[in-house]
Amino acid sequence: MFDEIKVIQSAETSVRKLVLTKADAVAETVLYRYPTYQDRTVICCSSQSGCPVGCRFCGAGDYFVRSFSADEIVAQVDAAISESGVAASEMVKLQIMFMSMGEPLLNKNGMIGALRVLHFKYPHAALLISTIGPKIDWQWVMEISQEIPTIGLQFSIHQPTDERRNNLIPFAKKQTLAEINKIGLQWADATGRRPFFNYCAGDDNTSVADADLLAKQFSANTWNATISVICERNEGMPARNDHQVKLAADFSSLLVQRGFDVRVFDPAGQDDIGGGCGQLWFVQDWMEKNRDKARPSIGCGKPKVHVPADLARMIKQADGVE
Repeated sequence: MFDEIKVIQSAETSVRKLVLTKADAVAETVLYRYPTYQDRTVICCSSQSGCPVGCRFCGAGDYFVRSFSADEIVAQVDAAISESGVAASEMVKLQIMFMSMGEPLLNKNGMIGALRVLHFKYPHAALLISTIGPKIDWQWVMEISQEIPTIGLQFSIHQPTDERRNNLIPFAKKQTLAEINKIGLQWADATGRRPFFNYCAGDDNTSVADADLLAKQFSANTWNATISVICERNEGMPARNDHQVKLAADFSSLLVQRGFDVRVFDPAGQDDIGGGCGQLWFVQDWMEKNRDKARPSIGCGKPKVHVPADLARMIKQADGVE
């Protein structure tokens, strides 16, 4: 299915990255264990090569190649499970997340096929769709979520107002926050499951006022929250620091105070293999070397978002400003 699969092991032995390439595309899949593969295995796989959405903190946000077929998505998961050395049937908890690279709901055919095959092959696996909420016909999402009871739905919010979110996610054809809330409520009614919103904690979106804005728009009676640590997209810069971890922890507490069930996602492998959300170092390198195949996305050329820290000079140097 892929011409080459390269496995990169982090110094943090709990995480490995698989870089899967073929002549016209590249995928990254990240494999985590907590603490063993038998206890809990998490696989973050790609639904597209590159991404058309252009999120400014994401290493895939500048270029887009194409969507993956169902077979190509399933092949990533199969390769990750094989790399673990543990049979899927021996994994007490197996979570397959469509959130490494690409907007899964802009790949309808690939996702429907992959979800059905993965549920057949790994019936106990949780299948999490992570999306910005594009303007699409949501009927197929509702139907496949009712058909497969292990599907979860998470919306990447990241800012408490549409104006601020538009700067971070420049893709124009996306739902407003009010529309996302409505879709989430409909999905909850249709499936009996609670949707999540995902929120990357930074210096500009974690105030008490920001928590209040979220609580006004998303009911804690329906929604769960995932607070994510922003990982640095530029290789060679510090990927994570105590400041941003504290931002995520403190904002999580604010949402708990407002009634939300909150989980904090702090991935491993940021510093040496780019294993954190949105880093995609190997994808960025492939895109630079294959400009004939990768076309600019809506985010290309727009200001990048970096880790929240006192790193102003390093950031300017990394962006070529000085």
